[in-house]
Amino acid sequence: MYNISNRRYTGSKYKLLDWIEELILENCPGESFFDVFAGTGTVTDRMKKHYRKVIMNDFLYSNEIIYKAFYGKEGFERERLEKYRAGFQALDPEKLEENYFSENFGDKFFSRKDALLIGEIREELEALKGVLSDREYCILIASLIYSMDKVANTVGHYEAYRRTGELEDRFVFELIRPEEPSDKVEIYREDANQLVRKVKADIAFIDPPYNSRQYSRFYHVLENVVQWKKPVLTGTALKPPVENMSDYCRNKAPEVFADLIENIDVKYIIVTYNNTYHSKSSSSRNKITLEEIKEILSRRGATEVYEKKHPSFNAGKTDFDDHKEYVFITKAGAAGGG
Repeated sequence: MYNISNRRYTGSKYKLLDWIEELILENCPGESFFDVFAGTGTVTDRMKKHYRKVIMNDFLYSNEIIYKAFYGKEGFERERLEKYRAGFQALDPEKLEENYFSENFGDKFFSRKDALLIGEIREELEALKGVLSDREYCILIASLIYSMDKVANTVGHYEAYRRTGELEDRFVFELIRPEEPSDKVEIYREDANQLVRKVKADIAFIDPPYNSRQYSRFYHVLENVVQWKKPVLTGTALKPPVENMSDYCRNKAPEVFADLIENIDVKYIIVTYNNTYHSKSSSSRNKITLEEIKEILSRRGATEVYEKKHPSFNAGKTDFDDHKEYVFITKAGAAGGG
């Protein structure tokens, strides 16, 4: 069974969690935690045991459905989920007809047989919407995402696929490990700058995208599977029409970040940042500088900066030495603000 951290995801803070958790617990007392750009959900997963209330937000459809699967308020029948797992594992790709997924992604992001299975399972899940509870539907879709991600012919995102000759058939449908129903976690899929005007918490964790890599394009295959609108795909990466783009990946990033920090209603603001601003790769180069982050945060209150050496994400085009991760902690309204 898959845990929430069992994904490949650009910018994931999974390997930094011990450090981040220690800094937050030492410096930021409170009872509620707001993960503004939750991504994989691994930070919330680590931190939620410390708080009475947790708020998660991300603008990707695939991330939202994963949060609902792991942390939803609704119950689910484990026996029913196991029955579908067994049924999906018993599917024979030799007996399946071509489908939207195999026609587009077979022999590219996945082997042809694996793509046939993924497409067939997705079609069956769509037909089961009226039979399954919403939580069960989310759990099975999330399980499909994790099972796909484990065997995808990529470097960890879907910007391109590896051209390595014939692909092995490796797909096996396995379930995620959902938590028991709880009212503790609130889940949103909203523009972060709008959401901060509506919710309130003691502590905000902010890990936005900083470079020109649009996550809706990086994870377009997963977004496609979740929405299942079957759009016409174009280009070598087989992407759908452009949608769900983030201003944090554009030149106006400092402006939208400043708006977010100015309007967020919390006592403590934690911001993570990595120093790829001078990267040789234009797509990796940060749209906000370290100095801009510090200046914007200092307007809200006293800000401390912590740093740690950490290997950077590298898709093979960028040689980046002395990579560091930074954590800024701002006590909102405290003396010392700039």
